[in-house]
Amino acid sequence: MTKLIPKQKMLINGQWVDGIDGNWITVENPSTKTIFVQVPRANNHDVNVAVAAAKKASHTWKKSSAADRGKMLFAIADGLEANKEKIARLISTENGNALRTQSRGEAAITVEIFRYVAGLARELKGKTVYLNPENLDYTRREPYGVVGAIVPWNAPLMLAALKIAPAIMTGNTMVLKASEEAPMAVLEMARICAEVLPAGVLNVLTGYGIECGAAIAEHPDIPKVSFTGSTAVGKSILAAASNRIASVSLELGGKSAQIVLPDVDHDYTADGVITAMRFTRQGQSCTAGSRLFLHESIAESFLSTLTDKLKKMRVGDPLNEDTDTGSLVNAKQFSRVSSYVQEAIETSPSSLILGGLPPSSGPLSQGYFFEPTVFFNLPEEVKLTREEVFGPVLSVSTWRDEAEVIERANQLQYGLAAFLWGREGAPAIRMAHALEAGWVMVNQGGGQQLGHSYGGMKQSGSGREFSLEGMLESYTEVKQVSINLRDNFIPR
Repeated sequence: MTKLIPKQKMLINGQWVDGIDGNWITVENPSTKTIFVQVPRANNHDVNVAVAAAKKASHTWKKSSAADRGKMLFAIADGLEANKEKIARLISTENGNALRTQSRGEAAITVEIFRYVAGLARELKGKTVYLNPENLDYTRREPYGVVGAIVPWNAPLMLAALKIAPAIMTGNTMVLKASEEAPMAVLEMARICAEVLPAGVLNVLTGYGIECGAAIAEHPDIPKVSFTGSTAVGKSILAAASNRIASVSLELGGKSAQIVLPDVDHDYTADGVITAMRFTRQGQSCTAGSRLFLHESIAESFLSTLTDKLKKMRVGDPLNEDTDTGSLVNAKQFSRVSSYVQEAIETSPSSLILGGLPPSSGPLSQGYFFEPTVFFNLPEEVKLTREEVFGPVLSVSTWRDEAEVIERANQLQYGLAAFLWGREGAPAIRMAHALEAGWVMVNQGGGQQLGHSYGGMKQSGSGREFSLEGMLESYTEVKQVSINLRDNFIPR
């Protein structure tokens, strides 16, 4: 008997609906290579309906008080907190992230995002400018109207929350496309939001980028687009939005450097390097510190400490409490990461010091599992030394001179994140200032914190959405109002 695959609808105008064309996308559990749910395959027709609903809702929503919007966001946070475990398990099931080390944390920070933004709702302030004693000059921050948002699969819940919460807090409505690879946690968050928000304020679609995402980027009634994803897709989003002079925020790819100075504590720093490389997320993070520069005087001993720790990481079922790192998200990503590793091995076999190609038999072959992999002193022509692999693959090389390592760290087109490790303050600070990255961490490898001015330089994006200032810049426009106070210009 053929097993029926459940179907999950999407949210448009407060209603849970199928796609207009009646087509569906299958969603795979990457740790078992089995289909577990179907979601609507939305296209431009569904986008048009969602945008119309959001545009209609915006007329009332933008007039609601900041205090009321804040109360609604607090209520959404309470709903998310009550469902944290359910949501965390959905994340692990759909994108393979380990429940204990990743998905529970993502569910928890999503609650905090809504609470943080809710508390900022009363900070939608303009400025009074003294230019002339006979004038009143001031600015207002006003919402764009309908915001279009597109999020990826690697941290779907957190990244969706970072767009939904500030957009609706500032008086916008939203049409969001969840990733077709990992839509379920976002749809569960949408369900909780829909119980609180008026119909049409938040609309969440599921579909492919070329059919649904492109329609959002190109829609004439969406004056603001916020996108998180690859640099290649970000360029196409920017090009589409530029045709109608829409505002765009982009958080794109990275190939982040980690620089280790010779005076570090090996044990502490190795733990930090592992965290910064996002090994417990299988390296599937735009901030992953996948280029490690070790000072030549400590390279051998530090690599020994690092690889010993990586060998102890448990790779396996993401829902198992003992698992440190789960699976890659899908067959396409699995094949992509494998191709990078294969090329590196073929070019320089002796450079592989840990891991390698995934097993073709045994328990790990039942899913898209990839063990932590480390290469040392690969030739620069190998692609994984300069391209974003988005897998648990670390490229290590040595350095001697401070100016030289900074030049090497800055030579790529990316500029999202960087990590520095050293006990002496002055060299680390000098290097932090010299690195061409929007977010630099010193002696810590953790993720972004709410309030950070987080975002990329160069081809890693533009705009900031983690801090109050960044949220206001991203989701409001500034209007200047100038009033003449002289009596002879006031009609009687």
